[in-house]
Amino acid sequence: MDPRRNPFAPGAGTPPPELAGREPLLERTLVALDRIRAGRPARSTIFYGLRGVGKTVLLGAVREAVEAERMLAVTIEAPENRSLPALIAPSLRAGLLRLDRTARAGAGVKHALRALAGFAKLKLKYDDFEIALDLEPEPGLADSGDLDLDLADLIVAVGEAARERETAVVLMIDELQYVAEEQLAALISALHRANQLRLPVTLVGAGLPQLLGQMGRAKSYAERLFEFVSLGPLDEIAAAAAIRVPVEREDEAITTEAVTAIVQDTQGYPYFLQEWGKHSWEVANASPITAADVDMARAAALAELDASFFRVRFDRLTPAEKRYLRAMAALGPGPHRSGDIADQLKVKVSSVAPTRNSLIAKGMLFSPAHGDTAFTVPLFDQFMQRVMPDTQET
Repeated sequence: MDPRRNPFAPGAGTPPPELAGREPLLERTLVALDRIRAGRPARSTIFYGLRGVGKTVLLGAVREAVEAERMLAVTIEAPENRSLPALIAPSLRAGLLRLDRTARAGAGVKHALRALAGFAKLKLKYDDFEIALDLEPEPGLADSGDLDLDLADLIVAVGEAARERETAVVLMIDELQYVAEEQLAALISALHRANQLRLPVTLVGAGLPQLLGQMGRAKSYAERLFEFVSLGPLDEIAAAAAIRVPVEREDEAITTEAVTAIVQDTQGYPYFLQEWGKHSWEVANASPITAADVDMARAAALAELDASFFRVRFDRLTPAEKRYLRAMAALGPGPHRSGDIADQLKVKVSSVAPTRNSLIAKGMLFSPAHGDTAFTVPLFDQFMQRVMPDTQET
């Protein structure tokens, strides 16, 4: 079949041709944002789940809808080893300047920009950011050098500017689990203050499953301030639609048996569905795509995942971390008790606790319950067995 018309789009955050199964979540989030813009109470939203379940894609869909409704989306990706001030200050500056270009006159944006100028004093403490501002700071506004106080002042000023413009500011932060807990606490506290004042500023964030515990430890009231939305694999109906609908939009066909085979192979994970769909289309000589085509495509899809989706994470690991994950893989998909993993390695639990902790910090593992350990990457156990057939290999 013509590769130029292949509708499938595997990629980091690349929008799929059919956002199957996520429409109710998107609508629920947009209802909350409309309420916040109108000054009505609504919680901020946090999407959480494993790699490849479509968190970034859903954030992108929310951003498009926010911008279509003339709200201001401030988009941030939180990498490892960057401070929250370094991430948020430049993005908020750009957002406020966009807000300032709107036709409605007012002093709110200038006030917020002065708050941001004061907030920039934090660079004395967090030396990984610089920000250029034309306005002088307002004495006493977001300039104490204390992140908790200054970020609250800044978020309130941004909310007041948005209310003046009769809009809402939506902070959209991906990979939120990489924000240090004390900085996460400051962000939660700032959003709480804005929420109490009914200001139209909110957060739509995304992260790995450990984010729930991090936010709960950062602030005990986080569970009341945020709606935590779990994203997992698609159910069979939605997963089948994610494959069938894009094919049919191209005036082609795929057999029921082929769709079933893809859903079973991928276990309904959105990223894997795109990879299988892409390769099944490419190997098919003509419509309809058949189960035999899927059988032929399977090896190519796995090879592509091994070379990119899995490998990019594997290559960041130390030899000790690789051995730990290989021991987990020998036990199956998981989750597994920490003691069972240590037994597999023939060592004491305490001796591998630092390795486990470093893998959690790198976003490779999470603890779904006390003493349990699970992969954050679906099907990673199978990859580890392919890439390290020998359990002692490093």
